[in-house]
Amino acid sequence: MDTQLVQQCEQEAQKWLSPLFDEETQAAVKAMLDNEDKTDLIDAFYQNLEFGTGGLRGIMGAGTNRMNKYIVGMATQGFANYINKNFAGKENISVVVGHDCRNNSRLFAETVAAIFSANGIKAYLFESLRPTPEISFAIRQLGAQAGVNVTASHNPKEYNGYKAYWEDGAQVLAPHDKGIIDEVNKVSIEDVKFEANPDLIKIIGGEMDYDYMTAVKEAMVDQDVILRQKDLNIVYSAMHGTGRVIVPLCLRSWGFQNINVVPEQMVVDGNFPTVVSPNPENAEAMTLGMKLGTKLNADLVVATDPDADRLAIVCRDPKGEWVIINGNQTAMMFCYYIIKNKIALGTLNPSDFLVKTIVTTEVIAEIAKKNNVELRDCFTGFKWIAREIAISEGKQKYIGGGEESFGFLPYDKVRDKDAPASICLICEIAAWAKDQGKTLYDLLMDIYLEFGFSKETTINVVKPGKTGADEIKQMMTDFRNNPPTEIGGSKVVLWKDYADNTCKTADGQEGKLDMPATSNVLQWFCEDGTKISVRPSGTEPKIKFYLEIKGKMGCANCYERCCKEADEKVAAIKASLGL
Repeated sequence: MDTQLVQQCEQEAQKWLSPLFDEETQAAVKAMLDNEDKTDLIDAFYQNLEFGTGGLRGIMGAGTNRMNKYIVGMATQGFANYINKNFAGKENISVVVGHDCRNNSRLFAETVAAIFSANGIKAYLFESLRPTPEISFAIRQLGAQAGVNVTASHNPKEYNGYKAYWEDGAQVLAPHDKGIIDEVNKVSIEDVKFEANPDLIKIIGGEMDYDYMTAVKEAMVDQDVILRQKDLNIVYSAMHGTGRVIVPLCLRSWGFQNINVVPEQMVVDGNFPTVVSPNPENAEAMTLGMKLGTKLNADLVVATDPDADRLAIVCRDPKGEWVIINGNQTAMMFCYYIIKNKIALGTLNPSDFLVKTIVTTEVIAEIAKKNNVELRDCFTGFKWIAREIAISEGKQKYIGGGEESFGFLPYDKVRDKDAPASICLICEIAAWAKDQGKTLYDLLMDIYLEFGFSKETTINVVKPGKTGADEIKQMMTDFRNNPPTEIGGSKVVLWKDYADNTCKTADGQEGKLDMPATSNVLQWFCEDGTKISVRPSGTEPKIKFYLEIKGKMGCANCYERCCKEADEKVAAIKASLGL
């Protein structure tokens, strides 16, 4: 073990034994210092938990590299300093503060509200847990200057996080992201004003719920479809989180009358006792929903992750078995339905546009192209989709946008992923399919037959701790220095590097990518249509490989064969990349 690193961590830890920290924190730090095995000490103190462009996310516990009220406090003090500088001279500066169901989320949210109030900023604090999109909506609705949502989204139970929002209801972008980070980095624990000003904290709840649910109805495309299929048999799981009240209410407000909930997962619990991980990307998390769906002979099973920004959809295949619709298929289905039915109703305008992220399926590009609808590509993260909405506000209408990780936003009143609105819309789509004697699965096959088969796979290489972070950095360096020329038996014909927004073709032509910023992402496009994107996660200790494999599908019965061929191709790609 690196002696110098141990000494450095011990020095940092000693600072946490001062009276500025509570007894429980001091005891936890002392236990790490006294332990002969210094692994926990190093992980907790080898760095400061970085306040990145999206805020904070980390494992809860004592230490500089952990989520606790002191790290949250310093982040909030820095954020408050930046807000007061940025809006100097403005009267009644305010922020919205929300939180999810996680352990310590309420404590952290109250700490955040207290610090903002102590800095002369009015804090609208939600009375209890609320969905992430409702926080985004409330910022815009109340005319607040910023917002904070305490959540670690779909991460395991050990994690918590802190998302910073700006006055447009979106997570912060340049120049504010760097400005906030600079202010946060200047703050030490002595600078934090923990003592609340009660006069500047206002509790909000029911009225905002009503306004949000009213806004969600704007995502509806065709109410007649819902009225005809109001008895659509829906099973919903809140996965122990924030969607438990609002999603069933939203569905009822749209006109759906047969809504059944998974009772075990309606219980608010930050330990997520019924799942290994509360992530809709994991099939295991949907087990209880599918079990209830079978019992009730449901048409579809839907779920939200703990902060209700992502959704999961399960439908029946021709054999009557449950099939999970993945994130790319979800986004594809939304875009297809929105375009097709707006055309049918005569409500699609020439200036309407869709947005997807660069790692999301290219089938959406084919759908948009065939229907002459503008599609924009942006970086991963809904703040970039929000940016596209903002720059076109008043000039063009945003009609939908999504990413491969189970997030979609079907209207413009919110500026983040919105699972309540998306769940209502997917149920409308299921009702439309049922109108035609079809399921969502049948609809998916229709899309593949018209626009071409594509299978997307994400490979997550997890590398925890300091050594893991170094390994991930080295992997990206190696790929840049020695880019692949052939992957899985197919020649690479185009390389893109978003770190400097350059691209290069196989015949040696070089160009610049038109992007609003840079990002640590590599993309390779092969002769056979394969697309591979590589990016380190900004919130978790892993590097992600997004694979998109193309295939020819002559009929709906060819789907399984195409999937099998794509899986074989994935194995060849993994071998090529040494994964």
